[in-house]
Order: sequence, then structure tokens, then C-alpha cells
Amino acid sequence: MASPVQVALNHGFVPLGTSDQGGHPDGMQLQYYRGHVYVGHVFSGGFSVIDVRDPRKMRFVSFYEAPPRTWNIHLQAADDLLLVIHARDLWKTLSAESNYYTGSVGTRLRGSERDWSAGIAFYDISDPASPRQISFLDVEGIGVHRMWYVGGRWAYASVLPDGFTDYIFRVIDLADPLQPRWAGEYWLPGMHASGGEKPAWDAERWRYALHHAIIAGDTAYASWRDGGLTLLDIGDREKPELIVHRNWSPPYGGGTHTSLPLPDRDLLVVADEATADRLEDGLKHTWVFNIEVPENPVSIATLPTPSDADYAHLGGHFGPHNLHENRPGLFVSDTTIFATYQNAGLRVFDIADPYQPRETAALVPEPPPRVVDPRPNRPLVIQTADVTVTAEGIVYCTDYNAGLISAEYTG
Repeated sequence: MASPVQVALNHGFVPLGTSDQGGHPDGMQLQYYRGHVYVGHVFSGGFSVIDVRDPRKMRFVSFYEAPPRTWNIHLQAADDLLLVIHARDLWKTLSAESNYYTGSVGTRLRGSERDWSAGIAFYDISDPASPRQISFLDVEGIGVHRMWYVGGRWAYASVLPDGFTDYIFRVIDLADPLQPRWAGEYWLPGMHASGGEKPAWDAERWRYALHHAIIAGDTAYASWRDGGLTLLDIGDREKPELIVHRNWSPPYGGGTHTSLPLPDRDLLVVADEATADRLEDGLKHTWVFNIEVPENPVSIATLPTPSDADYAHLGGHFGPHNLHENRPGLFVSDTTIFATYQNAGLRVFDIADPYQPRETAALVPEPPPRVVDPRPNRPLVIQTADVTVTAEGIVYCTDYNAGLISAEYTG
């Protein structure tokens, strides 16, 4: 079902429409491909296909149900392939949200009898409205969290295999998409429990886990939640090598989520995810790094925190979640940054002067009509999760409760 967008704050956008995604309004990651959007669901157990060729009248096409107790929350679309993660549904497994974000997941769930699907499903989307599964790459363990794939032979994923404390970096060889295989891998020292490694960090408080990496050239810019940032040399896809590791938690609150390289300017924009209600995990930031010397990334600024309302006490999460990732064929800019700020909606920043970023546009929808998040005592507030911007400036955003939103960027 589609309906108009009701907004609490808007400057720089023309709101276009919303979709409840066929009765599955919970949305996590989205991918735009040839007039269609694929949405991974955080609570519904599966992913949806939405026809957005008319962004004012988005049309639900189909829902693909996940296997029992399995997440399909993240996906990637390129080169007529759709990659969909399979992992243990950790919301249902770990009950309280804080249990998901605190401490090593692999350690706590070690030895669980597997009754979920773990790996990556590969779909042919030469007909973008009708994904057709063609292969599956299995993982012995919890599964896969998030990926990076923009076409060609190589894809990249965060994977939690048996024997590790949490998610690590792995390369996927798609020379033959019908028979994908795992290639090289990298983990932070201390994560390979079955190899006798011991964490140097407080593994009950801090969660060293790869969220995902974004690739530019032969470098992977990888975000490790409470483990900060690594730059990896992936010139040899079979043997990634560390260039540098930087971590700023503590004193800051961790949650490093997305590292967006702007290689033409030797800059890196890094978002730390807000993971608790009412700033219980502290105020999180989106950092701007100078990476002119890759071995020595230097933080030079933070994006301004939205201050037009008392978001800290509104309820739900307030702070960064994800960034528009400059995927080929979509909107690409090294001065304009789109960022989701959960209960503060979508924000746009100008970093033409990287030392003085400034907010230039914002879109904050009204609260959703109902809470579909099944966890107890969740507030009726927006939780803007992901954002993608097309080359024509059409913006798509997901929300945990409110489905898919479309708008035209006029900045």
C-alpha cells in the first residue's frame, strides 16, 4: 500500500510517497536496481521487492520468506545478481537489544545446535521484479551480517564462522556465480578463539565485530563496531593484509558502523551507530578522517549533531546509523553526505570544507501509524535505518516500523 509522506521537518526535499512493503513495514538495508528496490526485513523474516519506477506510486511486487529463525536483513544488487545474507535471527535469540550490542556474540552462542540457515543466497535478477535463486554459499557458524558487491568477480562480507568470537572479514570469489567460494579473510588479533587467541579487550563489555567494509581500489575500509577502523590491503584477494588499525572506544562509545571512502579527496567518513535508547550508550558521532597517508588516518572533524529538536529524550535511538554509500550508477559525491540519524530522520551534510562540515538538508517523517517492532515497550517514533540516492536525486529510506519512503532531493 502506498500513501503520501507526512513530515515533521523538511528542507531540501520534495516528499513523494511511502510503501508498507506489502504489509511488512519493517525495513533494514535497501538496494536500488533498475527501477526496483529490494528491502531486507529485521522482524518479518525475509526480503521484499518493490517496483519504484514511479516513486510517487511505489508498488509492492513480492515477499521472499526466510527459513525459520533466519535473518535476511542485508543484501546487495549489481550485475544482475542479488546477494542476500542468511544468519541466525539474533533479535529473537538474544532477547534484549543490549545483549546484541554488548560483548562477543560468537562466544556466547558457541555450541548452539544449528536450526537456522547461515550463508549467502545468490539470485538472478536479470528480470529485476522476479529474483530467482541460483546458488548458495554456506557458513558453518552464525552466518553473514553485511556485504559489499558492486559487480564483477569479487564480493566482501562480514562472517561469523565457528571458532571466532564475532564477525570477521571475508572475500567471496564470484568467477562462477553458480559456484561461489570463500577466498581470503582477516580478523583482529584475539578473535580466533579456536586458534587459541585471547581478546585483549573486555569481551563482556566491548563487541569487536566487523559490521562491513566498503572497497575502493585495492583497499577495504572496514568498520569493527567497538573495535574501530581498519584499512586492509586486498590487492591479493586470497590474503588481505592490515595497513592500519585505529580505535577510539574507549573513550568514545563504539558502534563503528560504516566507513565511506572519498578517495579523490583522501577523505574517509565514518559513522558510529547509536545502539541504545535515549543516549544510554553516549552521544555517537560521524567522523571525518584525512587518509592522505593511509598508514596514519587522522580525525579532523565530526558532522554536526542534529539539534532542531530534543531527539535525545524523544525515545528510541538518536544518532547515526548508515550513510549513502556512493555505489556506482547511483548518486556519487565527495562533498555531499547523506546520513540516517534514526529518530532524527535523514540528514544531508556539505563537507566541501572537511574541517567545517555543515548540515544543508533534512527530512524527518512524522511518527509511524503503529509499532511493528515486536520487542516490548518500544516507543512510537521513527527509526530511519538506511538511505539510497539514485543518480536522478530520488531518495529512498527504510524505517523499522514505517516502511519505505521516497523523496526528491532538491539541494
